[in-house]
Amino acid sequence: MTQAIKLTNDQMRLMSLFQSITKATARDCIEDEKQNRVIFVVGGNKMGLAIGRGGSNIKSLQNIIKKNVELVEYHEDPAEFLKHMLDSKLVSEVKLNKRSDGTTQAIVIVDPQKKGIVIGRDGRNVEKARMLAKRYFEISSVMINSPEREKIEW
Repeated sequence: MTQAIKLTNDQMRLMSLFQSITKATARDCIEDEKQNRVIFVVGGNKMGLAIGRGGSNIKSLQNIIKKNVELVEYHEDPAEFLKHMLDSKLVSEVKLNKRSDGTTQAIVIVDPQKKGIVIGRDGRNVEKARMLAKRYFEISSVMINSPEREKIEW
């Protein structure tokens, strides 16, 4: 596992605001200025509570902080963590490979037709996955891979 995660005062304030609005506790908060968003990492059994009925909690938070709010469900297992972060319905498999230099690489297998959705506009989903995989599991890179479909000859 990684060393302790350090939070800034602003992140602590955002987490306090998150808890007061959602009644759920965030494990972590990341401010992504480049994508104009705040990412909260929430324990798996608190996701529904954090989102709120019809997404009401997320909408309230977005109106207050004037940024997009994204939630990520935390899992102890890095493969499950990545699979749920990138949409478990679209991800077939997550493979973790130890490289010869000692770093770990995650390879996410997706259907070729769903690859763009998993990557996200301007790569925002895969960038979030890379950031959090490195922060929590010291995974140095995340690759989105889609096996080519077999060609059938007639």
